[in-house]
Amino acid sequence: MTPELKGFLLISSFKILAVFTTLQVGVMMVIWAERRVSAWKQGRLGPNRVGPAGLFQSIADGIKNIFKEETWPTEANRTLFLLAPIASFIPAMLTIAVVPIASPLPLSFDFTLPVFGQFAHSGPVPMIIADLPIGLLYVLAVGSLGVYGIVLAGWSSNSKYALLGGLRASAQMVSYEVALGFSVVTILILAGNVTLSEIVQVQQDSVWFILALSLGFVLFYVSALAETNRLPFDMPESESELITGYHTEYSSMKFSMFFIAEYTHIIVGSALIATLFFGGWDIPFTSWDNTNPSVLKTVLTLGAFSLKTLFFIYTFIWIRWTLPRFRFDQLMALGWKFLLPLSLSYVMVIALTVWVLDQIDIGVSTTGGLVLFGLNLIILFITFGVLDRGRIIKGSGYTRVGASWQ
Repeated sequence: MTPELKGFLLISSFKILAVFTTLQVGVMMVIWAERRVSAWKQGRLGPNRVGPAGLFQSIADGIKNIFKEETWPTEANRTLFLLAPIASFIPAMLTIAVVPIASPLPLSFDFTLPVFGQFAHSGPVPMIIADLPIGLLYVLAVGSLGVYGIVLAGWSSNSKYALLGGLRASAQMVSYEVALGFSVVTILILAGNVTLSEIVQVQQDSVWFILALSLGFVLFYVSALAETNRLPFDMPESESELITGYHTEYSSMKFSMFFIAEYTHIIVGSALIATLFFGGWDIPFTSWDNTNPSVLKTVLTLGAFSLKTLFFIYTFIWIRWTLPRFRFDQLMALGWKFLLPLSLSYVMVIALTVWVLDQIDIGVSTTGGLVLFGLNLIILFITFGVLDRGRIIKGSGYTRVGASWQ
């Protein structure tokens, strides 16, 4: 094994350890933030006893769950019952591996350890665990595996409530993955690449995709809410109907792993939104971060990426404590009757527009991005202001009176 290969393996090991450790600590902090933000919105205190401002409450809950009694339903399939929370947890963890979190870090070293030999590296280190050439396809493939853990949890419990929750989850996640996939297709059309680092680079060279693909962002964000089973899309675990849904029969750390997976999905989903639509680690209104790598640029771009991710984590929490739950028929109608045809039409419009821009030698440049932004404003106005008019996006209490909804 060459010294350069050993250096690469050493750097990769450090990146894996740092990212996954940070992710799990982040899960603990997001759970704390959810409690504090929900308390703030409801005019109460939230956790404030364990540690300063209740910061250690999640640690206390983790210790409690470790020592709680394990329960095994008599009629459960024990093998699948045990594998289900693992099958939910692992895909949530693996998705973050292809997300670039900062600009490259310049790093050079050459040293020798007594047993392992010589380690060497020279040049910038990408701040990403695996810069796969199929990064975005990897995200879609691995992210879609999470449904198996939920379905297996419902089926292996041999409980009617858990089974109904698992069936609801499978129907919901498959339905909204279609719209999510089509919203990603528009990104591929503009970027011409499925590598996430290249998608960030295209946004740095032109405009952020939140401008060029505004409706695509709406489709992706709504689908991401449904994929994480968060309100108003939490039908698989609706307490008023299914007790807690697919994990009704779970206890102790097996129960906790489902929630760790859910909050991991929230962090990863927020990081993906920041990467795909808000320039990733790009610092707005400056091109300084796109030049030669330096330690300062790595630190500042990591801070910019973290702030964007934290903002979208907050919006996930905000929406949960603001909007009521859909009925299941409303949830499925939104996915199949509204988001699917809308996303299909949107892909066709964006593809045609990009082709026209290429023909007139504008392409996906800053000018082309602004043209697409104007087009998106028109599409958003037509979609939600003219065509809908309360037909699809309406409250559950609306009834049709004559030609209007009241």
